[in-house]
Amino acid sequence: MKIALIGYGKMGKAIEEIALRRGHEVVLIIDINNQSDLIKSNLVKADVAIEFTGPESACENVMKCMKAGIPTVVGSTGWLAHLQEAQEACKENQAALLVSSNFSVGVNIFFEINKRLAELMQPHENYNVSLEEIHHTQKKDAPSGTAISLAEQILHTIDRKTKWVNRPETDPTELAIISKRIDPAPGTHTVIYSSEIDDIEIRHTAHNRKGFATGAVLAAEFLAGKKGIYSMSDVLGL
Repeated sequence: MKIALIGYGKMGKAIEEIALRRGHEVVLIIDINNQSDLIKSNLVKADVAIEFTGPESACENVMKCMKAGIPTVVGSTGWLAHLQEAQEACKENQAALLVSSNFSVGVNIFFEINKRLAELMQPHENYNVSLEEIHHTQKKDAPSGTAISLAEQILHTIDRKTKWVNRPETDPTELAIISKRIDPAPGTHTVIYSSEIDDIEIRHTAHNRKGFATGAVLAAEFLAGKKGIYSMSDVLGL
């Protein structure tokens, strides 16, 4: 598989290492020094693109990939206000798009556990639910995309919560997400249900970036040659 790698920070380099180890070829690398090379004539040399940049550049990068008709895996967070626009461009250009707040196999299993726990806790109004996420100080967005995904899963099921807030709650209908930035911290997400009687917690802690990078390459392997809109649940059969 030939890969266009858009974003060459720590995550991009980890993805490259995993991709090469799995026998793939990186035919295009885009970083802040050669953004003008992100054009259709370069993109079409690849079977799939993997985009890991930041909220300020992700939308433009993804749209260029969609217009080139290239299957694209997107790991950038903080840009999802433009997701519908990207999905429409995907359909119009018969491309393929897979967006995830987290590509770790463990985190995606954690998502499924989170959904099931919310279902079990829905009838028990004496439990208040909150979230905490910890990342390294270089992470630009807060809360993390993974924390938002967890929160939205909870809001879908726990009807006593109506919105998430990135601070301690001031209203019982709010779902608090507490964001902490501490080095070194690849990522920890905790969901806490608290009552006067006891607490229930589920937690995922990443030890390094390998899980995210491996998941992104697995997603690219799944997406190559396809058209349409997919998720990590499709990749993992969840």
